[in-house]
Amino acid sequence: MAHDVIVIGGGAAGEGAATLSAQLGGRVALVERDLVGGICSFWACLPAKALLDSAHRRAIGADYPWDRASDRRDWMISREHLDHPDDTAHVRMVEGAGAEIVRGAARIVAPGRVEVTADGERLRTLEAGSVIAAVGSVPVIPPIEGLQDAGFWTSNDGTSLRDMPSSIVVLGGGPIGVELAQVYARFGAQTTLVEGADRIMPRDHPETSRILTEALQEDGVTLRTGVLAQKVERGGAGRRVHLSDGSSVEGAELLVAVGRRPADLRELGVEEAGGTLDEKGVARPDDHLGIGRGLYVAGDAAGGMQFTHLADYEGRITARNALGQDAVADLTAIPRTAFTDPEAAAIGLTVEEARERGIDAFEVTQDFSVTSRGFAIEPTYGDRDGHRGVPGHVALVVDREREGVVGAFAASPGAAEYIHLAVPAVKLGTPLAQLADTITAYPTGARVLGNLFIAAWRRLHDPT
Repeated sequence: MAHDVIVIGGGAAGEGAATLSAQLGGRVALVERDLVGGICSFWACLPAKALLDSAHRRAIGADYPWDRASDRRDWMISREHLDHPDDTAHVRMVEGAGAEIVRGAARIVAPGRVEVTADGERLRTLEAGSVIAAVGSVPVIPPIEGLQDAGFWTSNDGTSLRDMPSSIVVLGGGPIGVELAQVYARFGAQTTLVEGADRIMPRDHPETSRILTEALQEDGVTLRTGVLAQKVERGGAGRRVHLSDGSSVEGAELLVAVGRRPADLRELGVEEAGGTLDEKGVARPDDHLGIGRGLYVAGDAAGGMQFTHLADYEGRITARNALGQDAVADLTAIPRTAFTDPEAAAIGLTVEEARERGIDAFEVTQDFSVTSRGFAIEPTYGDRDGHRGVPGHVALVVDREREGVVGAFAASPGAAEYIHLAVPAVKLGTPLAQLADTITAYPTGARVLGNLFIAAWRRLHDPT
């Protein structure tokens, strides 16, 4: 065989799998039909975070026009003066590790055999002992009457725009919808966000949702929660969206950001190669991320949480297994972040989720605005008179019986960084006594979380 490992898909999971496989001495081919680097590098995480940073600077009074933000975003994704991003830097990294990049669309035609085509023409047939499917996910487009005819943006369009619309309707109040709604509003677009649940960020801590709701409303975002889009038509400002409560909202553009679903692996030929899928073509991998003999899946295509850091981790797990090592994926502690202003971050279970699992759990909380770190930061939202700390919260969920942490949540400046103090606590089951005895620097967000470790320990051992 010409290769030991074939990786299909060059996003975060595929890059991680191909790079490590080559570094471990494997003969590796990475097949990618578009951009090596994938959605995160060019259409999702990185451009969104660049735009959010620009929007923040504008919000605190900087002379920061949209053209400057757009140009910086283009630099971030290697799209300066180009219609499509340039993935040269990612290609160099993967090839520098020793992997071969094959351009084209892949299909598994037999165990260990992959055909690569371009424009309907077969280019090559690759063979290897192991195949890793890392083909990502696709946007969920709900079956709303008139949506296709009216036209809409996906998140790719939402992060790559070069002209800011006068107004926009955002469907979806998860991290993507909330982040982009804040960007649009801060750059002057009349922004309406529609979320079917009764609050934005419905999978996060309720207090995080409340704080982000207040921040977005102060930025000028109109929030419509607890309603669904039922019909879309051209008209008014551009698109008119009819909602389930009988009302309607309008925007020059319409962004659909209601989630993503794993790629249908039946289209990749996984079943022909002996892989096991469910009725929707989604993988249900084992703890080695295997779905068949010599066949692995990583990243969004694996059917779990959809985060770049998780995709990279799973890619490296599959690389080791594809080359004969014994690597088990530990998915017990996956941090989640949103780079809104304020940032939101989470790890593990809410107190309600913990109790549903039979855990005798309790929660300790801290208002971030009255902490030393909160006092030190002048708010860009909430009370801006200079006589109040920046709004935010930190919460810790504790397993009373085990005396360990099972969840942590925060919304405040720096939350996406200091939440990682709780990640090893959840992953390793670190005793609360040790966490309470850990020194954290003052005055930091980590110190706020560290003080909650102490508060939780005291609640267990000194209830008075």
